[in-house]
Amino acid sequence: MKWQIDSDRPVYKQLIEQTEQAIVSGIFSPGERLPSVRDLAAEAGVNPNTMQRALAELERSGILYSQRTSGRFITDDEEMIDKLRYQKAEEDARTFFDNMKKLDLSADEIARLLRAIFEEDKDEKSASNE
Repeated sequence: MKWQIDSDRPVYKQLIEQTEQAIVSGIFSPGERLPSVRDLAAEAGVNPNTMQRALAELERSGILYSQRTSGRFITDDEEMIDKLRYQKAEEDARTFFDNMKKLDLSADEIARLLRAIFEEDKDEKSASNE
């Protein structure tokens, strides 16, 4: 997993968000064992205590669970993962919509823009599969 840490926000929050993104996008599968705190921290280039704080928060939320001698695992609860996926999508959609309103775009203009981007993406995927 490629980590991207910015200096403008708390690192542990960024680790939480990126771990959640990896879970909802399938990089980490339900029930999968996570690498150790030290391994994840080294991979992300952060202090192990910071990574521990992020993972503990994900555990409190229920998206991760610990087995005393085996480590941390992604929840098997697919419904919880789907709910998290929807929540993240809604947050992104609201941010996008707020930005479009700042540009004074109407709902029709936003819809046309999204359709055009969707079609462009679909065409690019078709071309790359040929």
